[in-house]
Amino acid sequence: MATATPVRHTPDAADRALLNELQRGLALTAAPYAEIAERVEMPEDEVLARIRVLKDARIVRQISPIFDTRSLGYTSSLVAARYPEDRLFEGASVVSGHPGVSHNYRRTHAFNLWFTVAIAPGARLGLEKTLDILARESGAESMRLLPTLRLYKINVQLDMTDGAARDARDAAPPEPKPDTPPPPPTDADRDMIRILQQDLPIESRPLAALGRPAGLSEDALLEALASFEERGLMRRFAAVLNHRKAGFGANGMAVWRAPEEQLEELGPRMSAFKAVSHCYKRPTYPDWPYNIFTMVHARSKEACEETIEAIAEETGLTDPDQRAVLYSTYEFKKIRLRYFTPEYDQWEELALAGAPLPRWTKPA
Repeated sequence: MATATPVRHTPDAADRALLNELQRGLALTAAPYAEIAERVEMPEDEVLARIRVLKDARIVRQISPIFDTRSLGYTSSLVAARYPEDRLFEGASVVSGHPGVSHNYRRTHAFNLWFTVAIAPGARLGLEKTLDILARESGAESMRLLPTLRLYKINVQLDMTDGAARDARDAAPPEPKPDTPPPPPTDADRDMIRILQQDLPIESRPLAALGRPAGLSEDALLEALASFEERGLMRRFAAVLNHRKAGFGANGMAVWRAPEEQLEELGPRMSAFKAVSHCYKRPTYPDWPYNIFTMVHARSKEACEETIEAIAEETGLTDPDQRAVLYSTYEFKKIRLRYFTPEYDQWEELALAGAPLPRWTKPA
């Protein structure tokens, strides 16, 4: 388990190779750390010891299944909001108090608060009414809904080993998911997801330890994981890193004003850049003209700008008026979403009753 105060740790070459493999994904086996150990040519005991240090240093946030929010029946969206600077932190605490808000950042733009929110299936308020309440209670001057209209890429894997060049490309960018989601999870699936979404224990047979309190065998958990992956409910079983603690200090959201008829060509070309973790088509508004978003992660702002310039050259979107780059300057909240928990209903009960909404306090 992570300590209350993170330890100081600078990953060495072996740590970096291990972090790459943990992000790539754990095998669906009873001894996944042993399989990782084979990949990095390291004894399993050493792998476990290194992961414990990386967790204590909060370089690794969590190791668990990465579920597909939409496939689980949740409605989600990116949201841009604008606050007076003197009310931003208070507003952010109200927004972050919603259990479906997993990411919430201050960014360098008049729309200075950017967050993602997920609404549980069967929610009485729904997405738009939830945002109306959040906007009112948090004191937002404006709140813009920016859902995904087309997904070109989602692949949050930081390359820890080679310091990727400005125009480094993925050999095979991930294929976009089909537009039609799979059938929603059953009640039995939901029960299993509640168990599997917990942080994986750092021990030789972690699934056995995870299932023991619920009286479930590792075979039952493995069968569920394989089923979730096959049905498209789970994207992969992997580690998620703390970008800044992993050395990726620049988080640039490059947004582009591209001709609508060119988006299906430009999206895949932008997605091919390794430093681009997300690429989406999103709606525009009179005060927000940008229709394609690329998230760029780099070790410095300069490296981030180099990648963005390379994307501009690759796509022909070289006019400065065709793009803006919003940098994250403060992380209010970043967590792994927890699905099918009572907090969603509890938040709605408070909102519907007109009671004070919960605030989020950022952990030390």
